[in-house]
Amino acid sequence: MPLDLSQHDSFLDRLLKTPQLYSARISPDGNSVAWIWAGLAETTQLWVTAADGKGTPRCLVGDEWDCDSFRWAPDSGSIVYARSQDGDERVGLHQVFLDGRPSVALTEDRPDYYIHGGQLAKDGQTLLFSANVDEAGSEIEPTLVYVQDGPKGKRRVLARPKRAHYGWPLLSPDDRHVLYDRNDPHPSGSQLWLTDLAGSFDREIVNVGAEKKADGAWSPDGQSILVVAEAETHRRIGLWNLASGKLDWLVDDPERAVANADWPKRSAEIVVDETLEARPKSLLLDPLTKRERPFGPFADGALTPVGPLADGAWLAWHYSARVPARLVRVALEANGPRILGAISTHPSASIPAPDELVAAEDFRWTSEDGLPIQGWLYRARGTAIGTILDIHGGPTAHDEDAFAIDPQYFARAGFNVLQTNYRGSTGFSFAFQESIKLQGWGGAEQIDIRTGAEALIRAGIAQAGKVGITGTSYGGYSSWWAITHFPTEIIAAAAPICGMTDLVVDYETTRPDIRPYSEEMMGGPPSAVPERYYERSPINFIDAIQGALLIVQGANDPNVTPENVAEVRKRLDAAGKKYGVLLFDDEGHGISRPANRRVLLKRLAEFFAAAFA
Repeated sequence: MPLDLSQHDSFLDRLLKTPQLYSARISPDGNSVAWIWAGLAETTQLWVTAADGKGTPRCLVGDEWDCDSFRWAPDSGSIVYARSQDGDERVGLHQVFLDGRPSVALTEDRPDYYIHGGQLAKDGQTLLFSANVDEAGSEIEPTLVYVQDGPKGKRRVLARPKRAHYGWPLLSPDDRHVLYDRNDPHPSGSQLWLTDLAGSFDREIVNVGAEKKADGAWSPDGQSILVVAEAETHRRIGLWNLASGKLDWLVDDPERAVANADWPKRSAEIVVDETLEARPKSLLLDPLTKRERPFGPFADGALTPVGPLADGAWLAWHYSARVPARLVRVALEANGPRILGAISTHPSASIPAPDELVAAEDFRWTSEDGLPIQGWLYRARGTAIGTILDIHGGPTAHDEDAFAIDPQYFARAGFNVLQTNYRGSTGFSFAFQESIKLQGWGGAEQIDIRTGAEALIRAGIAQAGKVGITGTSYGGYSSWWAITHFPTEIIAAAAPICGMTDLVVDYETTRPDIRPYSEEMMGGPPSAVPERYYERSPINFIDAIQGALLIVQGANDPNVTPENVAEVRKRLDAAGKKYGVLLFDDEGHGISRPANRRVLLKRLAEFFAAAFA
């Protein structure tokens, strides 16, 4: 008998209407806060509110376009934002004003290339960004650094990296210098370079190795650059001095799991972000004394700082699996941070109460080679129909104790859910993250996922033959891998979402600025390691599929393109394999529109229930 999901429709609708926040930024004067909100409409929106917590958030940009990213203008009176449509990721830059003046198109919409960044100088006319386009307007492989004079004005190339790269150039606070990164020596690495708006010089300033990454951001006074760089065993934090050209390491400890660092305006201290066993930890570092103090402790969920506001309070993220992410004002007191109040409360949002949501349980197991693996377990409410492995993308990412719609809905619909932080995930040690490169995609990290399912079965949480797998992007690839390599006793059904099927097709058709990532993870391009690309492509193991299969794809996906689905369907049809297809014409890399998410989640629950029956 088909699963009746109608009793959960109201809960699903409330989940989908729960506002989800991204990319909070404080205005340069500290008096306003802006962020991107998803879930309020079919597209993502740009919102703003007063930083003192006394105002009501208002929508600055809410139309048929997605707001993908943004950056404040220096005068705090406007915002430069990137917008795209239907998931194609070909953004155009626009400027929206807080005082209600009509917005201004700074570049063309939906260009035939990919733009990164978008930062205005203090003159309000000079625009900095990077794009894989030449002076004639043709799309090219490398990403060049451009400066543009006024809206849709004349452009001039400031820097010409030789290789495709995903990077955002940054203007110094005094508008004199431009910081950017490039990866000319090797696709795995990134080096910091410096130029100026006149293009009078262009030179490398930080190189920690051809295959190591260095990220940088300007200090508030513009006299130094905050550097987060990879070493052999860890990440370290340093300051590169503009006047002397010297780099001083502030944090260089192999035992610390440094994730990132930021030096906010109005702060004498650097925010150091660490992630310990998939849990965030923040500290405040004095760059002069190198002394640190914790931004904590805080017992009720995660609390991570953004920066100080004009009145001295701090802005921070607050969240857990049962508390959807919100922006709060925080007072730093002797006993730890104290939340003064939330500033990102939507006036009409209906957010499920914490007791309506399922907590994320820390679940551990050991992989086949003895490596400890961690994940988050969401238990079904009532008797479980089966278990779903919900695999994160990346793979350079991780799941944490944070609100997510999918596991909450699946748990309410009667499924146990395990989110797996397989090797290659962030959130643990640097060595753990880098270990996926030893074998490349389709290696030991897939065994980590399989042994997670086996651990659930041994623990009596899951039943053999009633475990399915889904995920987006690399989670989709892992779903393809599981259904083509693991027996139905371990994986009975798979629903890959925008997942790679043929790694050669994926390499050849993906965005140019993402292509180096495949080379980094696989040890080179297909021409250099053809056997590895063949062996790790699920399309070449279609004959082994025994379980149920549902393919989900966004028709406009520029990352894992629809060619992946077209090619695998030919193989499936030739092999006589049964499968279902769910294609969304107005989506790209992932299914994001609330109406489409509703269709997808209900279909997934029905699909897995039928497979487990």
